[in-house]
Amino acid sequence: MKIVLTDVITITNGEDDLSLAPLRELGEIIAYPLTDYEEIPARIKDADAVICNKTRLDSTSLAGAENLKYIGLWATGFDNIDVAYCRKNGITVCNAGSYSTSAVAQHTFALILEHYSKVGAYSGFVRGGGWKKSPTFSPIAYRTNELAGKTLGIVGYGTIGRAVAKIARAFGMDVLAFNRSGETDEFAQYAPLDRLLSESDIVTAHCPLNDDSRLMFNARTFSQFKEGALFINTARGGLVDEQALKDAVLSGHLSGAAIDVLYPEPMSDGCVLSGVERITITPHVAWAPIETRRRLLSIVCENIRAFCSGAPQNVVGD
Repeated sequence: MKIVLTDVITITNGEDDLSLAPLRELGEIIAYPLTDYEEIPARIKDADAVICNKTRLDSTSLAGAENLKYIGLWATGFDNIDVAYCRKNGITVCNAGSYSTSAVAQHTFALILEHYSKVGAYSGFVRGGGWKKSPTFSPIAYRTNELAGKTLGIVGYGTIGRAVAKIARAFGMDVLAFNRSGETDEFAQYAPLDRLLSESDIVTAHCPLNDDSRLMFNARTFSQFKEGALFINTARGGLVDEQALKDAVLSGHLSGAAIDVLYPEPMSDGCVLSGVERITITPHVAWAPIETRRRLLSIVCENIRAFCSGAPQNVVGD
């Protein structure tokens, strides 16, 4: 197979980071760091398979790829793929699900702990000589808080939401969860969204982005949050009205926010959240520990093997 990787820099920074040797065993690999939309037709015209992350593959960019029979994703989401066109033209599309559950749950709590334990602030305090100048052995330079006894509200109770709930219970937290099915488990109690927002000390988003959830965190919903609550988003930037979030933090209604995702990405020069005090931003890396990316690579390779054997797995739209 001739396999074209259109945006390989989104999965690895090079062989000393994540080796693509397992993929090279499956065919001839042609890898591009990134591919602009207008470059797609020329780069994939002779491809048997394309592996991508965010490259937009639609009826226009795919039109000349007459040999193409397979599209694999370095991701769970597939909104960048015209699935209807692919189905009509005999192109199988396979995604990679549930590879990042542990990583995203871990990052969610890294953001929560940074807010309540002030590790970064205290580290800066020590580097700046604050401890050396302190008259006491334990300078209380910042107010910190325990997680035990606090209520965590989880919006979207899928695989990641459940993993977050398990960690929360280990910290002695109470957990409320909201999802469309109304189903939870022994780690969380179901709550309607308005109750969850008003009773939670921390609200964390773990729902997909769709027409129902787009901008669901807006001025109205932030006004329903408990006074002093913390907002966490490691899901999708499109869930949030960023100006409304900024206003809620600056007004003091929220004690802060910590987010790993924005809209658009990468962060734009005009991003209203840039530099706002008490808003922590990481650059969409919750999913990216090396172990997670190795797992992702393994899933992508297994998807290709399954397709070649005539029994494709993780097919989008099945």
